[in-house]
Amino acid sequence: MAASVGAPSGIGLSQSHAHPKHQCLVFSRSSWSIASKFVSFPSSFSLRSVENTKELQLPRLTAVVKARAGPGHMDVDLSLSPRVNSVKPSKTVAITDQATALLKAGVPVIALAAGEPDFDTPSVIAEAGINAIREGYTRYTPNTGTLELRTAICRKLKEENGISYTPDQIVVSNGAKQSIHQAVLAVCSPGDEVIIPAPFWVSYPEIARLADATPVIVPTSISEDFLMDPKLLEDSLSEKSRVLILCSPSNPTGSVYPKKLLEEIAKIVAKHPRLLVLSDEIYEHIMYAPAAHTSFASLPGMWERTLTVNGFSKAFAMTGWRLGYIAGPKHFIQACAKIQSQFTSGASSVSQKAGLAALSMGYAGGETVATMVKAFRERRDFLVKNFGELEGVKISVPQGAFYLFIDFSCYYGAEIEGFGEINCSESLCRYLLERAQVALVPGGAFGDDTCIRISYAASLATLQDAFERIKKALVALRPAVPV
Repeated sequence: MAASVGAPSGIGLSQSHAHPKHQCLVFSRSSWSIASKFVSFPSSFSLRSVENTKELQLPRLTAVVKARAGPGHMDVDLSLSPRVNSVKPSKTVAITDQATALLKAGVPVIALAAGEPDFDTPSVIAEAGINAIREGYTRYTPNTGTLELRTAICRKLKEENGISYTPDQIVVSNGAKQSIHQAVLAVCSPGDEVIIPAPFWVSYPEIARLADATPVIVPTSISEDFLMDPKLLEDSLSEKSRVLILCSPSNPTGSVYPKKLLEEIAKIVAKHPRLLVLSDEIYEHIMYAPAAHTSFASLPGMWERTLTVNGFSKAFAMTGWRLGYIAGPKHFIQACAKIQSQFTSGASSVSQKAGLAALSMGYAGGETVATMVKAFRERRDFLVKNFGELEGVKISVPQGAFYLFIDFSCYYGAEIEGFGEINCSESLCRYLLERAQVALVPGGAFGDDTCIRISYAASLATLQDAFERIKKALVALRPAVPV
C-alpha cells in the first residue's frame, strides 16, 4: 500500500550512508527542495526525525525529496493524481475496519456497519467452488466470463427480470462495484454529469469523480420513503446529464421503487437523448412482500439505454467471492469489456463456477435464499418496532435490502460531559461507538446527515443486544429538540 508523506515548510531531507537499497533520510531544518526526477523508495525505507529520533516505517514513500549527500541526488514526487485527491475514502470500510481493530483489541464492539450477510455461503455453491479447485479449474477464463456463466445469466435475466440479452451483452467482473466503475468510465466524458438520488451508496459519487464526471445529487425525504420525485429529477437534468443511477432496493434506505414511479422516471429519461440509466439491482432478491422488483430495462423504450448491474454477494451470501456482472446493449458492454481487459482480465475462475451453481438453485435463489430473506424480515420488524418507540426518532420502513436508515437528528445539540457536542451524524456515531460500543455508519456519508444507517445483517440476538446498548446511550442524551 502506498503511503503519502508531506513535510512542513522549511524541512529538508539529507541522505545517510545506509545501504543503497535501504536509504535512510534524516530531517533537517535547512531546506526542502523540489526537483524534477521521480524515485520510489523500497519497502524497507524509513524516515528518522533529528528532533525526536523516532523512526517512521513506511510501506512505500512517494514524495519529492532531494538527497543532499553523495555524488548525485534522488528526487521523489509527492503529488497524487487529481482524480485520487478528489475521492473520499469509503466511510463504511473505514468504520468496519475500526470496529474489527477494536474487537481484536478485546473491546466487545457490535459491528453493524458493513453490508454483509451473516449467513454462510450456501453449501451447494461452496461445494462447486471446492470442486473447481480440486478439478484444476484454476486458470484464466475469457475476459468477459465463461460462456456457460454468461449464458446462465442471460437465462436468469429473461426468466426473472423479463429482459433479453445474448452472452456477448454480458460482462462478468470481480463484484458489482467493478461493473459500475467500468460502466461509468465507459460512457462518461470529462464534464459529464452523473445524476444520483440521495441517500446514495457511498461509492456512487466517488465513482463519478474517478471518471472525471460531476455527481449531481437529487435529494429525497424520509416522509416520501426516500423515493425520488420525478419533478426534482427533471429539474436536475441538463445537456451534460449522461448517467442516472438507480438502486432498488436501495442501499442505504431499503426503499423499493414501485413500477408506476419507475414508469414516470422512464418518461423523463426518454426526453434526453444522451441520458443513460445504470440500474443497480444487487439487492433484488431481498424483498419484503408486498413490495415487488421491477428491472428498469424491462420498461418500454428503456432497454436501449439501460445498463443493468447485479451480482452474487448479497442474496447468495458470497461477498468474499467477488463476483458481479453488467448487462446492456452490445456497444456499451464491449466498451466495459475493453476496460476490463486492461484492468483485471476477468473474474476468478473458481468464483465463476460457484456463481453458476448459485444460478442453478431455482427461481430467485429458491428456498435457501427465501429462508435468509425471512430472517432478514424478522430482524427488520424487530428494529422498526423498537426504534419506533423512541421519542423523536423518524423511520421509513424498508421494503428490501437489510438496512434501516433512521433519522436521529432530534438528538443533535446535546452536550455530553467528557465527549462534547452531538451536532451531526458522525459525532453521534462516534458517541455510540464510544459509549454503547456499537459501530454504525453516519448518514452524512450517504448524503443525508440527519440519519444513521444500521445494517441488520446480523443475528436477532445480536440486534437485540445492540438495540439495548443504543437505547441506553440515547436515554443519556435526551432529545435536545422539542418533538
